[in-house]
Amino acid sequence: MLPTGEIVAIPARGTLTGNRGILVDAHGRRTNRRWTHKAWICCVLDWQGRTRKVMSPGQWTELFFLDEAVAMAAGHRPCGYCRRPAYTAFRDAWARAHGGRAKAPEMDAVMHMQRVDGKAQRREQAEVSALPDGSMCLWHDQPHLVMGNCLLPWTPDGYGAALPRPATGAVTALTPTSLRACLAAGYRPLLHPTAGISR
Repeated sequence: MLPTGEIVAIPARGTLTGNRGILVDAHGRRTNRRWTHKAWICCVLDWQGRTRKVMSPGQWTELFFLDEAVAMAAGHRPCGYCRRPAYTAFRDAWARAHGGRAKAPEMDAVMHMQRVDGKAQRREQAEVSALPDGSMCLWHDQPHLVMGNCLLPWTPDGYGAALPRPATGAVTALTPTSLRACLAAGYRPLLHPTAGISR
């Protein structure tokens, strides 16, 4: 899964998987559906030793993310089962950011309005200096992770060498508004190891 919202088949393997429902047909082939429900979640790759055959018909279709920053840019929140501590931290940040506790379906409904425009990813212009750490934006038409005074260019295999973050200026925000608010309110996403060594 790309931070720009596209579902693609690439050889790179990420650190998290995700769920938007059943996105394959009876033969396990990808359909043109991008979701079948609003509970877009991101999950650990290994939970209680369970195994699955990827892209199995009749079961939720696995999506893979480099890390949680990419998952959030694509509109996903932490799973309340396999990532319970992260989900609790996310829900607490949501309460701080939005002025009250919300149940998962309520959060999902808000996020869904902000993450899709028809079938495409909804994007908006934002002031680069106002983007919180862990959010993602398009800079020179390429996805970048915001980290302090740096922008880290995303690739399917990890983040590249840090670039100076502009002091001012408009960029295209990829991470939806409500998720950026949670990041600003203290939620800390699980980041790929290259986010630390690329700075």
